[in-house]
Amino acid sequence: MMDSNDSHALLSGEHLIYAITIPLSTSIILANLVIIMGIAWNRQLHNTPNYLFLSLLVADLCTGVALPFIPLMGLNRELSFSSCLVAHIFPNFLFLAFLFNLVMVHYERYICIVDPLHYNNLWMHRSFPLALLVVWTPPLLYASLPAFGWNNWTGPDWNGCCASTTLLSNCSENRTTCCSYRRVFPNAFIYLEVYGLVLPAILTIAGMTGRVLWITRGQLKDICRLHRSVERGSQASDQEQRLNLRYTRCVVAVSLTFLACWVPYLIYMHVCIGFLISDTRGNSTTHIVLSCAGIGSMAVVPLVLGLVNRQYTEPAYKLVQKLRDRWRTQGSEEVAV
Repeated sequence: MMDSNDSHALLSGEHLIYAITIPLSTSIILANLVIIMGIAWNRQLHNTPNYLFLSLLVADLCTGVALPFIPLMGLNRELSFSSCLVAHIFPNFLFLAFLFNLVMVHYERYICIVDPLHYNNLWMHRSFPLALLVVWTPPLLYASLPAFGWNNWTGPDWNGCCASTTLLSNCSENRTTCCSYRRVFPNAFIYLEVYGLVLPAILTIAGMTGRVLWITRGQLKDICRLHRSVERGSQASDQEQRLNLRYTRCVVAVSLTFLACWVPYLIYMHVCIGFLISDTRGNSTTHIVLSCAGIGSMAVVPLVLGLVNRQYTEPAYKLVQKLRDRWRTQGSEEVAV
């Protein structure tokens, strides 16, 4: 068994993870449920683009459920081989599925802006089940590779793997119960996922968003030029200034969203890679805070996309307004009595 100091360190790490992730996870789950119900109750939203967004919300909801378990992968625990695989593979699958769904939603909206004439003929509109397979099957297959043999479980023990100065009686080569992400994910697996899947996906999303803003800027200039030709004036009118102000606000909102949602995760990802390269565990508290903040901030991206759409939040708003009116009516009746 672990000594008292190591057990205390493990428990304190778990308590810190739960203290940070439980409120964040609960907020993500509730916000996703609100948007999902808004799409389900509004029949006008029952179309392929919103079905793709609904798939993203389901993936984000699952990520919110798995959020407390993702930082736990950085802790060394005593688990059996099968339990250790499930504790690492399942959260990784949900994370990759969320990322694939996010790229698909951005790509669908990107084509709507860049090539509107061919938008309705997109392959994802013609075959929505195929689109679901594309965003859910590859993450499942890749995340399951450690279960099919691409792992380090039969390798030698690492320093500090069992988090104790005295090794467990069964903590020897090929028989250890120590569960560590290093034993489940080989370095090549981690590098391939980070630099072959995650980072290209984030850069693709950023590139598509920047391209849409650039196209929007060009269209805005065309509108202002046409407006000046009609008005036959050389100075910008109030309407042009309002359009420019709205575009500026849009750029600022997109930039702040990217900084707030993606930069923490990028920092966390490269800090983890730095620890992996240097073969050190680093500060446990710092790693826990970075992982919770990084994964949590990234999971907020679909909520930002959904909450800014009034069609998604209108049913919830009407329900809250109805409950508030009923509460006021009951309160006025009690006062009258």
